[in-house]
Amino acid sequence: MTTNESDPHANDAAPYGGGDPYADYRGAGDLPFTELVDLADRRLGAGVIAANDEFFAERENLLIRERAVFDPEHFGHKGKIMDGWETRRRRGVDAEHPFPEAEDHDWAIIRLGAAGVIRGIVVDTAHFRGNYPQRVSVQATAVEGSPSPEQLLADDVKWEEIVPVTPVRGHAANAFAIDVERRFTHVRLCQHPDGGVARLRVHGEVVPDPEWLQLLGTVDLVAVQNGGTYEDASDKFYSSPTQIILPGTSRKMDDGWENRRRRVRDTNDWVRFKLVAQGAIRAVEIDTAYLKGNSAGWIALSGRNGDSGDWFEILPRTRLQPDTLHRFKLPAQAVATHVRLDAFPDGGVARMRLHGTVTEQGHAELTARYADLSD
Repeated sequence: MTTNESDPHANDAAPYGGGDPYADYRGAGDLPFTELVDLADRRLGAGVIAANDEFFAERENLLIRERAVFDPEHFGHKGKIMDGWETRRRRGVDAEHPFPEAEDHDWAIIRLGAAGVIRGIVVDTAHFRGNYPQRVSVQATAVEGSPSPEQLLADDVKWEEIVPVTPVRGHAANAFAIDVERRFTHVRLCQHPDGGVARLRVHGEVVPDPEWLQLLGTVDLVAVQNGGTYEDASDKFYSSPTQIILPGTSRKMDDGWENRRRRVRDTNDWVRFKLVAQGAIRAVEIDTAYLKGNSAGWIALSGRNGDSGDWFEILPRTRLQPDTLHRFKLPAQAVATHVRLDAFPDGGVARMRLHGTVTEQGHAELTARYADLSD
């Protein structure tokens, strides 16, 4: 990102001139960390639990999944209504000192839906062209349980700066790679000194509490909230394969994994996942909800125990029905660390669940990683 400290308006976007408001939007480009799950996804239970000011636009807008929209005619009693979080203009202490102090800033606290290691953050200022913050910063902390805003703001809570105070661009996706090997539960987004942010994305790796998984017993071994991750896929033309392992049921056709139409005979599409840890799979659910004329015709499920183990069959090639939840009881438990879902020849899958238990080996590895990232 190009910045010019001598010109405080160097990062402004041009005023909206009509037509497509995204025509001059400045994206972040292809970044590896954006392939990772958004730990601040509302579907995982994330929320904006507090903000010091939200005079013009509500803090909850930060976590809306869809990109921000802009209506040039949408005004309210307080002024222009923006699809994001926007604070009022800060002022100085008196007429002789009209500007805010250098340390003045606005903040919002976000509870991550799944605690984990943060690999990258995107602060999206879409449609905030001249009213975006001059700089932003982000802090993070780890507080277990369900702390209140008052508890998180207490003096004994340690917040670690993961994005220092940095200039940002208006009407742009401002991306920050993070290199902090710690498990966090909350982040605090700060605007210096004030302004508006449309969306916040916090990409990373889920690190579950191994004690909680052990207490539950049977869990979904591939679920995002438990630490399952998407590794690779043959095709992700229409939507990310990560959606297959999100919580809840699919809400519409693109809320799952759908690939393009395959035209090469004797080939098929596939997606590979890493389980939360080594686990014993006992039952499988494959859901094709909302996929009616484009669900996978047949699927097969394979497993692998270890990063370089041989693949073995968990489910043979099986016919699927459109818009249907399929349940499969395995004749014997399958111990694995990775699974590969094959779709024949192509088509979509809305959700996949792998019900089972974490093995003793898997629990030991989870416990060691949890301890390393919680110091």
